[in-house]
Amino acid sequence: MINFFTFSSVVSFLACLALGVLCAWLLYGKLAHLPLPLRIVLSALRIIAVSLISWMLFAPLFKKIAYTPEKPIIILAHDNSLSVAQIKPVGFDEKAYQRDMNELVAKLSSKYEVKTYSFSDSVKSGLAFSGTGKLSNGAVLIEQLKDEVLNRNLGAVIIASDGIFNRGGNPLYDLKELNAPVYTIAMGDTIPKKDVLIADVSYNNLVYLDNEFTLDIEVQGYQAQGENTKLTVAENGVKVKEENVAVNSVEFIKNISIKLKANKVGIQKYSISVSNLKNEITTKNNTQTIFVEVIDARQKILLVAGSAHPDISTLKQAIELNKHYEVTVALPDDLNQFDLNTFSLAILYQFPGQTTANQDFVNQLSGSKMPMWFILGAQSNVSGFNQVQRLVKLNRASGSMQEIFPLSEPNFTLFTIDPNAMKQLIDYDPLQSPFANLAINGSYSAILNQKIGRINTQSPLLFFMDDQGRKMGFLLGEGIWKWKLEEAKDVKNLPLVNELVSKTIQYLSVKDDKRKFKVSSSKPTFDENEHVILNATLYNDAYEAVNTSDVTVQLKPENGKIFNYTFSKFGAAYRLDAGSLPEGNYTYFASTTLGSQKYTATGSFYVNTLITEFQQTTANHQLLYTMAQQNGGKMVMPAQLLSIADELSKNENIKTISYEDRKYEELINFKWLFAFIMVLLSIEWFLRKRNGEV
Repeated sequence: MINFFTFSSVVSFLACLALGVLCAWLLYGKLAHLPLPLRIVLSALRIIAVSLISWMLFAPLFKKIAYTPEKPIIILAHDNSLSVAQIKPVGFDEKAYQRDMNELVAKLSSKYEVKTYSFSDSVKSGLAFSGTGKLSNGAVLIEQLKDEVLNRNLGAVIIASDGIFNRGGNPLYDLKELNAPVYTIAMGDTIPKKDVLIADVSYNNLVYLDNEFTLDIEVQGYQAQGENTKLTVAENGVKVKEENVAVNSVEFIKNISIKLKANKVGIQKYSISVSNLKNEITTKNNTQTIFVEVIDARQKILLVAGSAHPDISTLKQAIELNKHYEVTVALPDDLNQFDLNTFSLAILYQFPGQTTANQDFVNQLSGSKMPMWFILGAQSNVSGFNQVQRLVKLNRASGSMQEIFPLSEPNFTLFTIDPNAMKQLIDYDPLQSPFANLAINGSYSAILNQKIGRINTQSPLLFFMDDQGRKMGFLLGEGIWKWKLEEAKDVKNLPLVNELVSKTIQYLSVKDDKRKFKVSSSKPTFDENEHVILNATLYNDAYEAVNTSDVTVQLKPENGKIFNYTFSKFGAAYRLDAGSLPEGNYTYFASTTLGSQKYTATGSFYVNTLITEFQQTTANHQLLYTMAQQNGGKMVMPAQLLSIADELSKNENIKTISYEDRKYEELINFKWLFAFIMVLLSIEWFLRKRNGEV
């Protein structure tokens, strides 16, 4: 349907038509020797051609209207989860149900546009009746429908489900956004059956070695009043706890706390189970498996003191506020009792001292790679200090002491200290430091500088250095116990000393990972419906991440064949998506080559069984009924699902609608008009030629 867009277009067309008439009159008006019919034909051809050409120069717009009919869209979605497939009411004919569903699709397709889906933890097109979905997520179905059919001619939504949705939000509220009647097919069984299950286990998935942790277990029982079951907790297959549970009500719920101790480093597997009851509807929910990662975060700190001093107690108390640090205080005469390899850090408090030091221990320190924190004071042997390390030298020491006030360094970045706490340094007493010329061999990072009298200097007081990969700390003064007393004067003061010592210990004791090839799983445990992701990083000699080489990995389950994969290059690193894997414990062995050097890495992860679908075995038809009623539909049983076709045909709001498509086009875009003008001019030329006018 084409109409003039504006009145001005009509006026311009009449003007162009007048121009065509004028042109024809000037050309053929005086050719009286030509027959009148021929002149009329030639004039008509010229009028039409000139009028169209001139009119096209004005580029008039035409309105083009097209009507597109759209059938109503009917959504038919089937819950393909385990609970629907395995928890069935008495007398349910699965084959008849599947046949009726396919027949319903065929019946509706003759009149409507039918879209079918199967949903569980994800949504897939088409009807599937495998019943293998590990979860039921109605919200993800509604979200996909909103993306695909919102603002289209949606006639109705038909959902076949048991009403048990254990992932995502409640679909009852999201359905309203579709603005269409909802029909539900009530699957499953609403009659409670005898069942006892582990409903929930709350726990910390990260614990520390030798610490106790608690499993909060919720045991539920249905239709099992008077029965007894036994709760068992097994660690890596070995039973560690057992408790009798008496089910004393029809709907039984009991919370049980089990205390366990982390005795072994690594990922530990715990199986929590209740014993089976006779005639129980399912035993798949009687066991839950969890994984707890046990780490040994405790680090042994050796505090070597040249002699007794109040600072030693201050340091020890500050360090041991973190229960993962263990401090051993040793005097020079006791050092032969200790093996340096068992410690993560050595604090040398005024050691070597003025008295004769243990030379064997000094030699061990000089040759070791263990991080060290030197604290100097009045009892320090400056000459011995200069010999035991090579980074900091105190020259021309006179044996006298000087007072040094602490001054915060704002550009320090190795770790953070509360800025409000650092402001307290203004009121702190000075430290006593050996009077000498300070020489530092290399770069350093200072958190505290020296303030001598009223002069703010750039000489460091507490600072850190790197000695060929070994972290070194230096505090050039004694007396931090006075800072502790200063903090105690006012309850509003922040614990700066504790924080400063703790952060220093943490920085010095943490070992840098210098491996050139690293492989790790994105998390230690995966659910069996999750994709297993492995990440890898390869470094060259300059510790720059590179991915020029191929990285291969072998995944091996506890009992099964080995799977071989090749990592994909991801940015400057590597990534592997191994997809979903069956339940079990997996180890991996990755390898690659850079130049002539071969690198390998190993690790492990667990894939956990999902039993969520068996946590609730009683169908929720009340929810399905509410979903239908609140959205203008109806709930039917599986045996009557074909009646939905009749219900839809009775609904006058479900009908084909037409969409009007309006387009505005310029006349010059009509190619057929150009061809028409060419034909007119060609005929005119031919007639003029034939009659000798050309």
